[in-house]
Amino acid sequence: MSTFTEFYKNYPEWMTLQESDSDVVLTSRVRLARNIENTPFPGWAKKEVQLFVLKQVKEALNLYQPIKEGQSFCFDQLDTIEKQVFVERHLISREHAAKGANAAVFLTPNCDLSLMVNEEDHLRLQSIQPGLNLDKALDNLTATQDHLEEALSIAYHEKLGYLTACPTNLGTGMRASAMVHLPALGILNELNQSLNAMNQLGLAVRGLYGEGTESFADLYQISNQSTLGEGEQTIIENLNRVLKDLIKQERQARLRLLENDPYKLQDKVNRAYHICCSAYLMTSNEALSLLSILKMGVSLGFFNEVETSDIDLLLLNLQPAHLQIALGSKLSVDERDIIRATKVRERIQRIAKPDFSIIKLPSLN
Repeated sequence: MSTFTEFYKNYPEWMTLQESDSDVVLTSRVRLARNIENTPFPGWAKKEVQLFVLKQVKEALNLYQPIKEGQSFCFDQLDTIEKQVFVERHLISREHAAKGANAAVFLTPNCDLSLMVNEEDHLRLQSIQPGLNLDKALDNLTATQDHLEEALSIAYHEKLGYLTACPTNLGTGMRASAMVHLPALGILNELNQSLNAMNQLGLAVRGLYGEGTESFADLYQISNQSTLGEGEQTIIENLNRVLKDLIKQERQARLRLLENDPYKLQDKVNRAYHICCSAYLMTSNEALSLLSILKMGVSLGFFNEVETSDIDLLLLNLQPAHLQIALGSKLSVDERDIIRATKVRERIQRIAKPDFSIIKLPSLN
């Protein structure tokens, strides 16, 4: 087992890498749900059964070098705030964080692959990649899945596919998703139309932390809903096609703002910058909204010395659990709002004012 301090001080590699489409698609994720045959699912399993599953998984992973070289944490090692850090880094689910001492997470050294043990299913394997890289995320899971299927007796039905705790995951047991940033479509009031089209295509649209969470700052998770009757590659291909079209829509929306409504765009970015430079109180949602606009400004070239990944890492470090771990103490909501505003103010004040010289403003005469 590893120490939380070692984990905390190193960011997942996919949070710092940039791809050509990272301005719209922040990350791609593929998750596989797997269970051990003839064993009650975690929600119905007694403590001794959950411990038996955890022991089996540990033994299987001790023989698998990529995980053996990484880090692992049993939840009896972690307090509530520490588990929330894993949620804020999207390495475990909120539901998993609520589990007791019989749950665990295993990570590769760069955190591009994580395995949740005793979540809703015995095993939830997930790979996260920067930008639109669903194929790479799936490929990254293949070797781990093959190893586990050799080492463990995985529950599988000839007609139904992989057996899962929730019937909606039957079949491939796979959820493929992308975290997308769509501020221009939001500003132009075209976002609902685009997201409704996702639903009509059989895709799920969720908030920042997945199922049951709200969306803030035009950040959404787009994922497949159907897992039964479709192969893994077909699911990936369909989602890739939709996401490429969504990237095109968002980029065209940004260009339309530049060309047709430059004063609105300039005002949005300038206001966000100056509020960040002067605020003394800031909630998580407000920080997310303001930095979302600055992130768009970075992608449009208004802040030359800043990378979009710089904004992403700042956003992460402003989340409640990260703030409290950094300060080394539990903070009230009001205290977090003060410290968050201070961190934003200190960081954004070091950035030069936005340069709007690339915008051709129309004459008002």
